[in-house]
Amino acid sequence: MGHSDGEHEHEVDDLSADDSSWSDGVWSEDDDEESVSFEDSGSGSGSDPESEEAAAAAEESDSSEDEVAPRNTVGDVPLEWYKDEEHIGYDIDGRKIKKRDREGRIEAYLRNADDAKNWRKIYDEYNDEEVQITKEEAKIISRLLKGKTPHANVDPYPDYVDWFEYEDKGHPLSSAPEPKRRFVPSKWEQKKVVKLVRAIRNGWIKFDKPKEEPNLYLLWGDETDTADNKRQGLSYIPAPKPNLPGHEESYNPSIEYIPTQEEIDSYQLMYEEDRPKFIPKRFESLRSVPAYEKALREGFDRCLDLYLCPRTRKKRINIDPESLKPKLPSKKDLRPYPKTCYLEFKGHTSPVNSISVEITGQWLASGSCDGTIRVWEVETGRCVKVWNVGGDVRHIAWNPSPDRPILAAIVGHELLLINAEVGSEEAQMKAKELLKIGEMAPQDDTDDKKPAVMWMKHDKLDGITLTHQKAVSKVDWHFKGDYFTTVVPTVLLHQLTKKHSHHPFRKLPGLPVVATFHPSQKMFFVATKKFVQVYDLQKAQLVKKLESGLREISSISIHPGGDNVIVGSKDGKLCWFDTDLSTRPYKTLKIHSKDITSVTFHRKYPLFASSSEDCSAYVCHGMVYSDLNQNPLIVPLEILRGHSSSDGRGVLDCKFHPKQPWLFTAGADSVIRLYCD
Repeated sequence: MGHSDGEHEHEVDDLSADDSSWSDGVWSEDDDEESVSFEDSGSGSGSDPESEEAAAAAEESDSSEDEVAPRNTVGDVPLEWYKDEEHIGYDIDGRKIKKRDREGRIEAYLRNADDAKNWRKIYDEYNDEEVQITKEEAKIISRLLKGKTPHANVDPYPDYVDWFEYEDKGHPLSSAPEPKRRFVPSKWEQKKVVKLVRAIRNGWIKFDKPKEEPNLYLLWGDETDTADNKRQGLSYIPAPKPNLPGHEESYNPSIEYIPTQEEIDSYQLMYEEDRPKFIPKRFESLRSVPAYEKALREGFDRCLDLYLCPRTRKKRINIDPESLKPKLPSKKDLRPYPKTCYLEFKGHTSPVNSISVEITGQWLASGSCDGTIRVWEVETGRCVKVWNVGGDVRHIAWNPSPDRPILAAIVGHELLLINAEVGSEEAQMKAKELLKIGEMAPQDDTDDKKPAVMWMKHDKLDGITLTHQKAVSKVDWHFKGDYFTTVVPTVLLHQLTKKHSHHPFRKLPGLPVVATFHPSQKMFFVATKKFVQVYDLQKAQLVKKLESGLREISSISIHPGGDNVIVGSKDGKLCWFDTDLSTRPYKTLKIHSKDITSVTFHRKYPLFASSSEDCSAYVCHGMVYSDLNQNPLIVPLEILRGHSSSDGRGVLDCKFHPKQPWLFTAGADSVIRLYCD
């Protein structure tokens, strides 16, 4: 399209009818402080100035003399060839046309937000420039989008002119009948065909026969024979070459290669496949060497091996193994993290099954198989309190509320709620009031059945005992400190202030192993042996089902953000779940050789740890980014060792300090260790 004002040639393919500037019947634009408006009439009659302008534009478009030549002179060369170059082509003088810097979408949007002429601009990919269409071109485009002719002075529906007169005419222009030659086969074509058939039968016309390639190839040819390698069928694989003879096959070998008579006799006692195939002998000259007695046999075996051996060509990619390793940050940049044993807490006489750190980080509680619960001061390692509960303490958990110094401990079928008697006097008084219980009321008694939980007063420890029908395995507190859950062959929820218990889930897909609360939302996680189910406590319905693919889940921990979960298993594998990404593991780490006993996240630092019965604890860096497009960064940091094995058991529990990058580990050797940076 040529223009008298020097406008460049451009394409209008990017325009769409969805643009309101094109699709409206009336188009208007403010250009250079002028207001232009027009309305398509769709008729070619009249001699108004608008039709005269359109006629002039039509006359101009028919002339190629005033058209501006394209700036790029590469011709029909595809622009993809210049994709990786700094230029897009060459001008008429042979100079390179540099590519202009392409700005991002955000910068382009901000630049064009206040530009009223933005809708008139089109990017010319061929010349790498931005072209602004004129008013006349806008009128033409508007008419084309409406299905009209480009110019207004053209009448698409002129009156039909009938060039024939049919009045008083009873026949068409010619009433002659169809000739016979249109229905009878041609005699001359038949003679030509008969002549060609006779020539083919007599051999006067010969056709080129397809060349038959001989199906021959060199059986043991060298692989450098490219002509033979291009044959159809199985790929060519050269035969393996036999081993070259060594010093033993020499006719005059050294003395150390010649076996003694005792060694030759010992060969007879060996299995046939273990005997040496050739016994070296010594001759004075090459003429005295007899014929090899096994030459025919070995030649036959060689041919048989070459014939029967399976040959497959394996494609190998030459890749540097170092390039396959992920680029991880340096450990120095990821500090602080626990790596050195700073303190040991000794006092238990049996394996320490569970530990729990108070929310302020000042006190540490531990439960052991020796039937005692101990409270330690973290900074000094001094034992402050000791309670003898008369049974193995399987699990222990501290109330997460700082003004409720209450411990929950599992002993057989009972759950003990104990006042730890630490902290301020006001907090201790509040804990005593919470642990007061009046008349014993049956809990969860439906259909006159025996209640699942009995709340009773524990006079010896001045606390509360929750007696279950079956053995309790785990206990976990809600982050507000009022609700807590216990895992028996089912899952129970308890409320401390109302002294009430109930079944939140009547049916579970399997036996629950661990149950825990979401750190900030009304969500509840229940881990069975194979799956982790996420429930909405407010709606009482299943939200997600995480598929671990593990043999048996043993422990679970929720990230403080709530969107990431780590799961430990009894086959030494640790799975990281990104619940927003998928229901399958984002990463699976095989870090332990034995069962994983516990996994835990740090509340403030990007750290997580796992303990195992192989007497080790792994500390890893786990950074979760706020950008949803960026995956979590997982970097193994340190392997903490120091615990000794007892009855095949190692580290039984691990917990992070709530404020410092410290890790507590409880072992089967009855020792609690504190690891610091």
